[in-house]
Amino acid sequence: MMRRLLSAALLAALLAPAARADLKSGDIDLKVPGPLAFGPNNVLFISDLATATVYAVDTRDEAKGDRNAPFAVEKIDAKIAEMIGAKAADLAINDMKVNPATGNLFLSIARKNAGNGLIVSVDRSGKISPLELKNVPSAKFALTDKPKTPNPRSPIITALAFQNNRLLIAGMSNEEFNSSLRSVEFPFKEKAEVTSVEIYHGAHGKWETASPVRTFIPFDINGQAHLLAAYQCTPLVKFNMTDLKAGEKVKGITVAELGNGNAPLDMVVYKKAGKTFVLIANNRRGVMKVTTDGIEQAEAITSRVAGTAGLKYESIAALKDVMQLDKVSDTQGVILAKADQNFDIRTVELP
Repeated sequence: MMRRLLSAALLAALLAPAARADLKSGDIDLKVPGPLAFGPNNVLFISDLATATVYAVDTRDEAKGDRNAPFAVEKIDAKIAEMIGAKAADLAINDMKVNPATGNLFLSIARKNAGNGLIVSVDRSGKISPLELKNVPSAKFALTDKPKTPNPRSPIITALAFQNNRLLIAGMSNEEFNSSLRSVEFPFKEKAEVTSVEIYHGAHGKWETASPVRTFIPFDINGQAHLLAAYQCTPLVKFNMTDLKAGEKVKGITVAELGNGNAPLDMVVYKKAGKTFVLIANNRRGVMKVTTDGIEQAEAITSRVAGTAGLKYESIAALKDVMQLDKVSDTQGVILAKADQNFDIRTVELP
C-alpha cells in the first residue's frame, strides 16, 4: 500500500505543471486588477491600476473536461460575490481572457469600495476558482513613467497584449505625448521601450496626443506585424510595429471612424470565408463587425468626419449589452453580457 501511495505521489509530481525558471515564488498584493493578457506556458499578465504595475503569474492552469463544451454561466458576478462574501453591485469585471492553452476563462475582478481585487478562472462546467496569489511563481514590472497628474478617465494602463516575446502595454505616460504604447521584453527587463503616439480623430477634426488607446490587438498585414487600436469616439487606427521604437513619436493611420459618443470596450480578430474581420464591443453602439478588406492601402482619414468613414462595418443585432469578448476559435467567441442587474457568460458563434 505504501509503495502504491509513493508511486501515485511521484506520478502526480511528474505530471504537475512545472514552474517557469524565470518566475520566482512570492506573494502578489493585487489592489485594482485591470486588463489581462496571456503569454506562453499558462503565464497570465495582470495589470494593477492602483499601482501601475504588471504581474506575470504562472497560473498552472490545466485543461479540464470537454474543451468544445460551451460556456454558459448566468449571473457570474453574483456567483463570484457569494464566493468571497461580497455584493455583486460592489464588484467590477474589468477584463476577461481565454487561456489558449487550456480553453479556461479568466476574469479580472475589482472591488468598487474597499478590499483587494482578485482573479478567477471559469471552466466549461461553470466551476469558478480564485487564482492563488500567495507564494505563486511570478514576476512584476512597475511603470516608472506615470503621469504627474493621473486622470481617472484615462487610466495609466488601458490594454495589454503579448506578441513575439514582448508584452505590449497601452495607456498614459508623462511624455510630451501622453498617449503611449510601451513594449517590454519577457522575461521582464529593467526598462520598457516607450513610443508616444499621435492620431487624427475625424469626429473631433484634429490631431490628438492625450487620448489613450482603449483596446487593441496585434494584426498581420501582408506578413508585417501591426497593431489595430480603437480610441474613444471611435477612431480605429493602425500602427506598424517596426515604427514603435523607444523614444519615437509616431503618427498612427486612422483607417475608420466608427461613430462619436462611444467607447470601445474589447476587440478580437478572426477569419471567416477566407476574409479577416475585427469584432468590436462598444458601450453605446453595440457590437460591430469590421471588414479589413483593403486595410493595407486604406487612405488615412485626415479631415473632419461628420458620421462614419473608412473601413466598412455592420452592427450585430443579436449581440446585445456585450461588455467583454474574447475569441475561442475562428468560429466561436465568448462574451460577458449584461443581463438585467447582473452579467452572464456564454459562448457565441462569431458572425
